[in-house]
Amino acid sequence: MTLAWGAGTCPARNLSGEDSNNMSWAYVFPGQGSQAVGMGKDLAQAFTEAREIFGEVDEALKQNLSKLMFEGPGDELTLTENAQPALMAVSLAVIKVLEKQAKITIRNTARYVAGHSLGEYSALAAAGSLSLSDAARLLKTRGQAMQKAVPVGEGAMAALLGLDADQAVKVASEASSDGEICTVANDNGPGQAVVSGHKAAVERATVIAKEQGAKRALLLPVSAPFHCPLMKPAADVMARALSEVAVNAPIVPVIANVTASTVIDPDEIRRLLVEQVTGMVRWRESILLMKEAGVTTLIEVGSGKVLTGLAKRIDGEMTAISLQNPQDIEAFATKA
Repeated sequence: MTLAWGAGTCPARNLSGEDSNNMSWAYVFPGQGSQAVGMGKDLAQAFTEAREIFGEVDEALKQNLSKLMFEGPGDELTLTENAQPALMAVSLAVIKVLEKQAKITIRNTARYVAGHSLGEYSALAAAGSLSLSDAARLLKTRGQAMQKAVPVGEGAMAALLGLDADQAVKVASEASSDGEICTVANDNGPGQAVVSGHKAAVERATVIAKEQGAKRALLLPVSAPFHCPLMKPAADVMARALSEVAVNAPIVPVIANVTASTVIDPDEIRRLLVEQVTGMVRWRESILLMKEAGVTTLIEVGSGKVLTGLAKRIDGEMTAISLQNPQDIEAFATKA
């Protein structure tokens, strides 16, 4: 399929009517939880470029992941080792369609790229730091390692709604006792933090959070306690895996989850990806960094609209756009 506006015809202007050389866009890539059966199917039906991306990922993994994405079953797609490379594949398919059909490239339009948790791998692949095949294999390995790091039932995660990050840190610290860990895993936005650790400690955190004024504190339906020190075995696995792949300097700066600052050095990228397995996802700070640097438009690339929603909570003045299907892409390119 060729979109109605035709390949190569997109003018170099952004959604605010400004010259794209101002680099007021940032591309952001979703994390686990945004997967859904049917993801990417309409892209594959519409665009050769998308089919090529899905085929390359299937080949890299020696698995018919695209069939699982398109048809399910949902419980198998939700498995961490499948959801992570699947989400990356959809994001990269959208990027490839934008490049080939509309000549909208990250190199020419983005000030930054960033991704939430596994989305950081998508961001790095989109920016040319990781090859598509390596990103797929790394995410498969990452998903398997994270699942194996903690026996099922020993860990948990909980959302604390209505508390800021500093309050969540205090709650997590108070909930940790008798060698049981509870730490802040995600600072997603104002009043939206996630804690992770031993199940008993996380359950204590939900009680303490409510006592401290949280609007809600609820356990999340996850299979492991991600982004906490209990993931150290998975971090060790990723350190070995990342040492065996080529990492290039990205064509635009990547904002790292664990530092909420830019990174372009390949060795630093490797180190921060390892730290990310056990460290906090500093998403709120990452978005604010972009805002302070002049980013006016956030473009969420791939399945779901989670990051679009978070962006509006973090800064209501920023424009946030979700690109996940052919209609989204055509509307975006027509206005761009």
